[in-house]
Amino acid sequence: MWDFSIGGALGMMMRTTPFIIFRMTVYFGIALGYILVTGTGVGIGYGIGGFGDEEFRATSTFWGGAVGFGLFGAVMYWVREYILYMVKAGHVAVLVQLIDGKPMPGGKRQISYATEVVKERFVQTNVLFALDQLVKGVIGAITGLVRGILTILPIPGAQQLAGILHAFLRIAVGFIDEVILAHAIRTQSTNAWGAAKDALVLYGQNYKVMLKNAAWLAIIVYGLGFIVFLVMLAPAALVVYLMPGAWAAGGIVFALLFAWAVKAALLEPFAIACLMQVYFKTIEGQEPDPEWDARLEQMSAKFRKLKARALGGDRQQGADTGDLRPA
Repeated sequence: MWDFSIGGALGMMMRTTPFIIFRMTVYFGIALGYILVTGTGVGIGYGIGGFGDEEFRATSTFWGGAVGFGLFGAVMYWVREYILYMVKAGHVAVLVQLIDGKPMPGGKRQISYATEVVKERFVQTNVLFALDQLVKGVIGAITGLVRGILTILPIPGAQQLAGILHAFLRIAVGFIDEVILAHAIRTQSTNAWGAAKDALVLYGQNYKVMLKNAAWLAIIVYGLGFIVFLVMLAPAALVVYLMPGAWAAGGIVFALLFAWAVKAALLEPFAIACLMQVYFKTIEGQEPDPEWDARLEQMSAKFRKLKARALGGDRQQGADTGDLRPA
């Protein structure tokens, strides 16, 4: 079935309890922020609605909530680099230390140790963010191989099947970019771009194993996430009930927010720990295959950008990375 140990991944999560608590604080804080700002918008819209009839009040209440939700979403868009830098990459740094069976050095607290490691490897938030965006693009190109292979097979409905499978795999590989970052941290390379490039080539030459395990984890994580969503419908409905005007769309939205917070705080690190087990075990003793390097360079413009950065070496670490941001 799969090549990871669920017990081993849970054990790693238990040993990173300080970071799990940190993740829960951050992601549940974000969910609470959405609720409070959206609720404020609902209240303002409800108040404005008092100047009209019931239909006007319902409309203004809805738009008040929608504007509040959108405003907080805009704030989160601007802090996403910080979350990647401090929360996700930091947790990966601690998991790398533990997966190799090493104790935390010098008795340092996990979060402070992780902060030092991430700053040492990536220097600035925009460097890590740009690297992460390139890695995601290359992973998407590798995933597209599966669709390309299926579409040329002489099987009835192969194109439709390929489309469905490709959409599923795009969800499944959502955690792999952090495994690539883990390799960059694990190698202790001063050239994070080069380490990520090698990690992607190693991933490409073992894509069948990695995609299989990513698919199983997607089923597990999103299956559990759906259960959490159903459980959260009741408290979400209570929150909506306490809002002025009982914002009709709020129950589903807030339940989704709660489920997302649980997924981001607990389920994602579990999936990453599982994939790290598979990846590091699979690539052990391997060297990046030049043929796969050439194949990725041909199929992915983002891999070519990453390779150009890697050839630039250390001097690129602090360079402006604006050109690597998605359009």
